[in-house]
Amino acid sequence: MALVISENFVSASGNFVFNRKYVFLVCTIASLGGLLFGFDIANISGTIHFFSKHFQLDEFNVGWAVGCISIGAAAGALISGKISDMLGRKKTLLACAFLFAITGVGTGWAGTFSIFIFFRILSGFAIGCASVVCPIYIAEISPAPYRGRLVSYYQLAITFGVLLAYFSNYLLLDSGVNNWRWMFSAQSMPALLFFIGLFLVSESPRWLIGKKREKEAMLVLERVGGFDFAAAEVKDIRMSFSNEVKENVQSLLSKNVFHIVITGIGIAIFSQIGGPFTAYAPEIFKEAGMSENAAFLQSNIIGLILFVFTMVAIATIDKVGRKKLLLYGAAMLLLDTLAISGAFYFHLQGYWILTLALIFTAVYAATIGPVSWVVLSEIFPNRIRGNAMSAATLSLWIANFFVNASFPIMRTHFGLPVTFGIYVPLFFIYFLFVYFRIPETKGKSLEQIERILTRKL
Repeated sequence: MALVISENFVSASGNFVFNRKYVFLVCTIASLGGLLFGFDIANISGTIHFFSKHFQLDEFNVGWAVGCISIGAAAGALISGKISDMLGRKKTLLACAFLFAITGVGTGWAGTFSIFIFFRILSGFAIGCASVVCPIYIAEISPAPYRGRLVSYYQLAITFGVLLAYFSNYLLLDSGVNNWRWMFSAQSMPALLFFIGLFLVSESPRWLIGKKREKEAMLVLERVGGFDFAAAEVKDIRMSFSNEVKENVQSLLSKNVFHIVITGIGIAIFSQIGGPFTAYAPEIFKEAGMSENAAFLQSNIIGLILFVFTMVAIATIDKVGRKKLLLYGAAMLLLDTLAISGAFYFHLQGYWILTLALIFTAVYAATIGPVSWVVLSEIFPNRIRGNAMSAATLSLWIANFFVNASFPIMRTHFGLPVTFGIYVPLFFIYFLFVYFRIPETKGKSLEQIERILTRKL
């Protein structure tokens, strides 16, 4: 990541020089919430065979075990916006880090399936909170010309978490009968790192201004870009709050923002299409004819591709633009998913499936994966950002639950050709949705985006 931000940021107008070390530090620490997000959703992929055998589960309970984390995430997403608006972004993230630490051990050493589910849901709650607050925090502290790539660090951290989970699962595969327990427990180590690192970051300047703490916000913004930048930002942020009523859930339904909320919910839901590649990668590869060790090894390649191509997104998102990347991604994933369905139908297994899976992963990581989070962090006005982000992320996790919980059931009853074929028309609908509903936001401040979208009735 250090290669991406290699010099002080200069604004598009050339008026400000930004403190790259400070901005990079706080965004990297905040992105560790994404690392835990990715680790938590991916590490179960290596444990499915073992804990399902231990608890003697059928395909419905396997789907519940994998998908229940989304229920917790939905609950976390539902209330985290309000919590972060009340307590601040930083305190909310500290609570998330604490939950990540205790739920890793709790899930791993659960004595019964019910306790296992309880800690999975609680871990999901932490994911839901982090998935709302981390992008908000990064967007609110980042300079406008580089916000896209900085918010993309959150998605990069998610993919690194996925890679880390796959790699730790592979290392722990032969650790004995309790291998799956150690796989889950490994989550607690990066959680502690996240918790400690959060003491080094400042509170969001936009949250501070919303709470009438402008002197504190000024100090944070001065660290980001100097006195002149801070003064200009405080003035602009203050104006965005000046004529607004107190935020509440009902405000999401007001005439001038409801269309923005609907757009955000659509982005969130469609971003989950194809989710089983992360949660079920070893199982998919085993069905494609690979051995267990080979399937785990190929999952590591999936994780590596996710990480590498997310860096491609970081390098292009502020140049190509958000909308174009989403359109390219939807079109290419449609074709690739169609090819995967055909490969399973015609029994083109082994490395045919691996190649198509790698293409899918690369395209997703370079487009829809990171760009969705960037757009979600940008499009909501200051006064509703917390609740609107919660609504969108709640929708994301509900979609994630149905996608992941239904996958083993559809695979058992319909087969993989039909299961993957179902995703093809969904990508086509998403392409149309992006084309007609999503504006371009690159290079604009959050307040500029707000003025544009609230006039777009």
